[in-house]
Amino acid sequence: MNDTPTISAGSNASPAMIRIADLHKTFVMGQRELTVLKGISLEIPRGQMVAVVGASGAGKSTMLHIMGMLDRPTKGTVYFNGQDLFQLSEAQQAEFRNRRIGFVFQFHHLLPEFTALENACMPALIQRRSLEEVEQESTTLLQEVGLGQRLHHKPGELSGGEQQRVAVARALLQKPDLVLADEPTGNLDTHTGDALFSLLRDLNRSRGTTFVIVTHNDKLSAQSDRIIHMQDGMIV
Repeated sequence: MNDTPTISAGSNASPAMIRIADLHKTFVMGQRELTVLKGISLEIPRGQMVAVVGASGAGKSTMLHIMGMLDRPTKGTVYFNGQDLFQLSEAQQAEFRNRRIGFVFQFHHLLPEFTALENACMPALIQRRSLEEVEQESTTLLQEVGLGQRLHHKPGELSGGEQQRVAVARALLQKPDLVLADEPTGNLDTHTGDALFSLLRDLNRSRGTTFVIVTHNDKLSAQSDRIIHMQDGMIV
């Protein structure tokens, strides 16, 4: 049986690539309930770079995780080109994430025993693509993000900015439609963070990839096409 999801427009189709519809998320902690998202609705066109800003605890990362199907909403859903992502099976969701969505987190999550090239190759190797083809594509990407001379260095031999650039290359390897980045510059110094954000902006423009970036950095968010302000689980 083929678990690859078929993305097709339906009755909920929208001109936007991403449509978030009445998203709620409540966490149950013992006898207490914590409501983090309180009815988020949002549309994001293809190719746009969106910055999501707000104080800690506003629900930014929770919204991002639900968009990437790393968590499920309590109510509401996310549509991708009209397809309700939470109507897909778990296997289809995993397949969709690997092929259509790239992730960049504050902590790069590189595997320390593997080189920059090997780390960048991981998403495609999970799909059992040809090693030769994947290494060629990964090498090109690492060169594009300025790491052509660091292909065979392990994470411990790379600076924080270089490690995050490997994570960006890994996120882009499968040519995703959407990249979700959660505080990608939060662990970097100002100069390195500025350089990384400029890289993301350049990749957005040159590749037409849609980016949704959670950030506390007002200077960087101002470079995006659009800024979404969140407060207390709502868009304000």
